[in-house]
Amino acid sequence: MTTFSKIIGVGSYLPETTLSNAELEKSVDTSDEWIRTRTGIESRHIHAPHETTSDLAFHAAQKAIQHAQLANTDIDLIIVATTTPDMVFPSTACLLQQKLGIHHGAAFDIQAVCTGFVYALSVADLFIKSGQATNALVVGAETFTNLLNWQDRNTCVLFGDGAGAVVLSKSNDPGILSTHLHADGKYADMLCVPGHVMNGETSGNPTVTMDGGAVFKFAVKVLSQVSLEALTHNAMTIDQVDWLIPHQANIRIIEATADKLKLPMSKVIVTVQKHGNTSAASIPLALDEGVRTGRIKPGQTCLLVGVGGGFTWGSALLKF
Repeated sequence: MTTFSKIIGVGSYLPETTLSNAELEKSVDTSDEWIRTRTGIESRHIHAPHETTSDLAFHAAQKAIQHAQLANTDIDLIIVATTTPDMVFPSTACLLQQKLGIHHGAAFDIQAVCTGFVYALSVADLFIKSGQATNALVVGAETFTNLLNWQDRNTCVLFGDGAGAVVLSKSNDPGILSTHLHADGKYADMLCVPGHVMNGETSGNPTVTMDGGAVFKFAVKVLSQVSLEALTHNAMTIDQVDWLIPHQANIRIIEATADKLKLPMSKVIVTVQKHGNTSAASIPLALDEGVRTGRIKPGQTCLLVGVGGGFTWGSALLKF
């Protein structure tokens, strides 16, 4: 009998503090109208000084495990997609594992920036299909505001913090239909944090730098391409997709991608207006919201697509 993996639980966590566009106006040369018009973002969540990425991941993970009706100790694989780990090592996944009281199985991080959750989901799917795991916890978690220059209006208005999680379990019925991952490092300079730590000191710029126009064009191109790749692989058409759940970077990118796919926005889960760009957390946050609001229902087909610095991009087609 063929083994599949299926999402059986979802969860999310957003820090209590929110930062509205109106509040940003007081410290940055920008305006609510400028931000809304160009990005669709209205507010974003900012982690508290005591909150780390693994803290955010813990809250989202607990909700996902509870939703799956499992005990923490039923989890035998933890993968955390993050660009903002608690520390250089150990991995955020290992720190999360300890907070969950789990002392067995594998735990590791994946760094593919905003495509990180799709990458992590793909790896977990392969672990389960190969028999190496039964219940995988896949988390996208970010304290991305730690990487921002709060005087750079081109970047600081875009990002927020948060975490989303799913429990992926062994199933006799198809869940993850296919995943498709890509990367091309020649585009690294378009979106990056060029600084690094050496001998205990920071060298170079430790905050996000971005060529916004180039990122927009690239994102729309590869998001539509990798969406069609997933559909073609499964001999499906876009009208068979119930929900598109894209990386929540910018409403204009989301709308342009939907337009290229000839998919109405009524079939797209959008959270960017209240979350901003939460990098690896954005897709699972949107997935969880779709489930909690009753829009995403069991048996429906969802297409997850992401693109991020690297550049990386990927898609996952699944039956929920």
